Amino acid sequence: MSPSCRLNVRERLSDPQQKRELNEQLFGVVAPRYDAITRLLSCGRDRAWKAALVDALPPQAAPACLDVACGTGDITFLLASRYPDGRIIGLDLCPAMLDRARARCTTPRIEFRRSDMGRTGLDSGSVDIVTGGYALRNAGDLGEALAEIHRVLKPGGLACFLDFSKPPGRALQRAEGLLLRFWGGLWGWVLHGDPSVYTYIAESLARFPDRRQLVSILQAHGFEIQSGRLCFGGIVQRLTVRKSGPVQRLPAEPDPA
Repeated sequence: MSPSCRLNVRERLSDPQQKRELNEQLFGVVAPRYDAITRLLSCGRDRAWKAALVDALPPQAAPACLDVACGTGDITFLLASRYPDGRIIGLDLCPAMLDRARARCTTPRIEFRRSDMGRTGLDSGSVDIVTGGYALRNAGDLGEALAEIHRVLKPGGLACFLDFSKPPGRALQRAEGLLLRFWGGLWGWVLHGDPSVYTYIAESLARFPDRRQLVSILQAHGFEIQSGRLCFGGIVQRLTVRKSGPVQRLPAEPDPA
């Protein structure tokens, strides 16, 4: 990537519309290498985390499933395997990511759509399950995205998210940020000649709620916390929530994997 095409990540994360435009541009750049880089950045654990997310979902006969920020379709395809009679929609803002997802698709039961996760265009109460891999952190407006997910879910419907996790406490946040900036920046230089392509992870996480704040925000948007699991020494978290029902907060379970 030439200097004239730098992404100016830090300057564009504070404004929702600029963040959406940044996401579309950034993921368009990384799309050809996205599957490989997610394996590299996670030291090969990414596939296992996504499989565990889908495996933990309850059995249902023919659920309507929505995978937001679906990328190249990893979780979308796992949903199709988990629910062979289900209706599966993969949603993403970036055309280049959707092109790769469609190229990988081998079943007519999956529909890929281009849309922002905060403006899905789906009917209210039409979805049984929502998933998101590295999704909420990338939302242009987190509150808007959560309100939309709540709207499209049926009463009692589940949402399960996998993403980088921000610990409470400045010392841990600083340590995690330095680690992610170094690791992401290294691969940004190697693959694109621009460290900001993957230091975006650390920059976006710095502006994201920490684990405790995220729980409170989810509860304020009408979600009941079902379970939480920390992976990779707490750098990644899997969080499952249910629409409506009594509010409760469950601690994350450490996972040495």
